[in-house]
Amino acid sequence: MGFFSRLKKAWASPEEAAQQALDEYKREKGLDLDNPAKPEPAPEPAPAAKATDAAPTPSEDWQAGLTLALRQADPKLSQWLNIILEGVDRKGPALRDRLAFLFKALGAPDAEAGNFIAKFESWLDDMGYDAVADFKSELQYRLALALDLEDEEDERDRLFLKLSEGISKTREQITKRIDGLLSAHSSLDDDFWEEFEEILIMADVGMEAADQLMDNLKARARKAGTDNPDDFKDILRAELEDIFKVPKRIEAVNPPEVLMMIGVNGVGKTTTIAKLAYRAQMQGRKVLIAAGDTFRAAAIDQLRVWADRLGTGFYAKAEGSDPAAVAYEAMDKAINEGYDLLLLDTAGRLHTKSNLMDELTKIKRVVGKKHEGAPHRNVLVIDATTGQNALSQTKLFNQAVGVDEIILTKLDGTAKGGVVVAVTLQNKLPITFVGLGEKMEDLRPFDGKDFAKALLT
Repeated sequence: MGFFSRLKKAWASPEEAAQQALDEYKREKGLDLDNPAKPEPAPEPAPAAKATDAAPTPSEDWQAGLTLALRQADPKLSQWLNIILEGVDRKGPALRDRLAFLFKALGAPDAEAGNFIAKFESWLDDMGYDAVADFKSELQYRLALALDLEDEEDERDRLFLKLSEGISKTREQITKRIDGLLSAHSSLDDDFWEEFEEILIMADVGMEAADQLMDNLKARARKAGTDNPDDFKDILRAELEDIFKVPKRIEAVNPPEVLMMIGVNGVGKTTTIAKLAYRAQMQGRKVLIAAGDTFRAAAIDQLRVWADRLGTGFYAKAEGSDPAAVAYEAMDKAINEGYDLLLLDTAGRLHTKSNLMDELTKIKRVVGKKHEGAPHRNVLVIDATTGQNALSQTKLFNQAVGVDEIILTKLDGTAKGGVVVAVTLQNKLPITFVGLGEKMEDLRPFDGKDFAKALLT
């Protein structure tokens, strides 16, 4: 059962769950008040110190106070974290105890809670952070992943804010022009549609995708029986939401799950692999990274550094080795050593080189022979700043080995985020994550509805 499932179960009867957490925590700390007849031996206090109603110790005060506050709070991670961190300004034993108490209250296994806290403390040491204000955002992000709370309303608000900030350049390019267009026209006439097409082209939607989008929007307007520009944004928002709807797919795999990472050099594939590994680890998965890009001198070393930094498993052979052999042996290691996820890097090949594309087919075939059904997903990483070139990359990789999903990086660095629409509309492939910065937490799940809302706000 995931942490979130335990959480919902716990909050169905909050008083009992919170009291149980308090009692268990006291017992662990040697403060078992359930059996006052058998206290730990202690020196007899002086007569003046005796009292008929002894006040709770400070440690008991914060436990009881947290229990009450958590029980009364709305089930939102931000509220729980604020309660847990109240009065704690810096890292140290107090922070450790508070986090342990939160995990206990949510019914998390001790081993998983301890592992989370140890890794977070190690990260704090590596980064040199001391003040809570410097790392609170990172802590909330890690907790959201570990507790499976990323779909909760509070965390979705954080995701939306991050997405909205990330596409600010694109929004300025598109939305301001649309606003000007709407104010200049009294109806959705031919001139309106011609000018709107220019806006799409400037945002790197591309001619083919722009024509298709225009046809769809005109049909929606006719169906709604309107040519009023005041209705246009609602029509466009609804169309974008439909474009980005992800079809249902079978999520179950025969473990370990294998992701074959593909894409040209320079798109951020290595960093994306690290971010995916980071997310998976925060969700309690055992991750192996395989350095299958044996042609580029620095590729193996870069991945090794990331694996060491994240504490994941790592497999590589000498530079110039057969990539298919690396994949096969890494697959063997993943199976034998009980890994949950294998992230298989491949050469950042030029998509115009047929012999290099053929190498991908070979890797895919070899991995499938070793582990039936693998690779379970071929993940194409493309750079949003490359615009129309990203479209040709998607088309050719899809023809060569088949693409199951797309991760779009550097979306925060371009005013031409219309490529998001073009890639999805022309290839009918889901965008699962977008890169909105350099930090580990800046690889965010992509939600088409949120994108449409953020773009047209």
